[in-house]
Amino acid sequence: MLWSLLKILIFISLVVGATYGVLFIIDNGGGVAISFGGREYAFSPEITLVALMLAMLVFWLALKGAGLLIAILKFFVGDETAISRFFDKSRERRGFAALADGMMALASGDGRTAQTKARKAEKLLNRPELTQLVNAQAAELAGDPKAAEEFFKGMLADNRTRFVGVHGLMRQRLAQGETETALKLAEKAFALKPRHGAVIDTLFSLQSSSEDWAGARKTLTAKMKSGGLTRDVAQRRDAVLSYADAEVALTEGKDDQARTSAIEANRLAPGLVPAAVLASQMQIKANAKRAATRVLTKAWGIAPHPDLAAAFAALEPEETPQARQKRFAPLVAAHPDHPEARMLQAELALAAEDFPGARKALGDLAETTPSTRAIAIMAAVARGEGQEDSVVRGWLAKAVTAPRGPQWTCTNCNHVHASWNPTCDNCGAFDTLDWIDPPADAEASANAAAMLPLLVGLVGDQNGTDPVADDNDRSDVVDVEATADADEAEATTADAESPTQKDKAEPA
Repeated sequence: MLWSLLKILIFISLVVGATYGVLFIIDNGGGVAISFGGREYAFSPEITLVALMLAMLVFWLALKGAGLLIAILKFFVGDETAISRFFDKSRERRGFAALADGMMALASGDGRTAQTKARKAEKLLNRPELTQLVNAQAAELAGDPKAAEEFFKGMLADNRTRFVGVHGLMRQRLAQGETETALKLAEKAFALKPRHGAVIDTLFSLQSSSEDWAGARKTLTAKMKSGGLTRDVAQRRDAVLSYADAEVALTEGKDDQARTSAIEANRLAPGLVPAAVLASQMQIKANAKRAATRVLTKAWGIAPHPDLAAAFAALEPEETPQARQKRFAPLVAAHPDHPEARMLQAELALAAEDFPGARKALGDLAETTPSTRAIAIMAAVARGEGQEDSVVRGWLAKAVTAPRGPQWTCTNCNHVHASWNPTCDNCGAFDTLDWIDPPADAEASANAAAMLPLLVGLVGDQNGTDPVADDNDRSDVVDVEATADADEAEATTADAESPTQKDKAEPA
């Protein structure tokens, strides 16, 4: 900058000086005389002016020529010159063109072309922070994970590309199933960029799948601070993590810590059934039966569930069936038309040997919303009313093909679970288990083999024969088989039935 300004000032000074000299000669009416070798040469003002201009031009050309010679010498020596800068710019243009072609090949899915262009760009540009990522992605696309790994590792040396390198290595380890290494890389990536949404989600998923609940809670807090979660979703996930903490504390014998975490989980998500059940159990251990009753009643008011009914029954395990019906009445009245409430009321009536009441409570549920549990209740009602074995068998046969009803089903992969878990046993997704009807292809079919003898008997009934009437000598055996088969049919709903059904075993 200063040298350029100095050159401008010198040029202006020369021009001003030359102009002043010419004007001086013209004003004095003389010319220029040069004496050389005993002879004198006189020039007119016009010729003098032209001679000065030519002299200045020759001087300028001499300077440029000297500069060119110096530049050529520096070029061969290796110093940066205008010539070297020209070739550098040409190489840079070709390098960026190759890089652009490589990126276009990546976008179009042509891994081989992308690799070729990326290597060319790397040679021309000598800018690893630009070319290494394209090289790594091209290698991945071309099916060369080892080469991609080397490029990702090369990025770790530069602060500008370290995060990209760690993130790329993390994705590779996840693809290879190396979750422990992926977890460490995710933690490192999170330390580099704690507000990166994708890294936070990956880290949280890995921590929850490895049951690192304390780490998952810290990650969840970071996600909340970054604004990546709504308040209700964050509160729900925090409740699930509190429940998981309570389960861990309970297995370790830390009852006080388990009770605190369970109550916190229930406070954050009153409708979370497992948290409500665990909170009620911990309150019972602490001799706080009223608090346990409030927890279960509130959860039932949000959404009826058989686990809540079982926990509510466990509050008074020694009561009579009639007393249990009376105690459950407010609970049933909260959702009188809900299928779960109707089946619960029918089970309570069965336990009290009120078979007409059980039929009335169940209504047409076995026809309008058939499920294994509802049909099994109808079979128990039919037997309790003294109806023929063929009628009982007819109901039990329907249970073979009937849906099981709502189950703990993963909304991410449709995997059915026997009990609720914070993560899916199949896909590892966090908090995706809902109490819903599973898809038809996920329905359990284990009942079919157990009920095959019943189906054989029903075929005989449909053909106009009664296997019981045709063989009076085996009537006792048939009764025993029918009773055993009825027990097996009811056992298929063990994961969804409440303890109130245990009381109805004798009258059924």
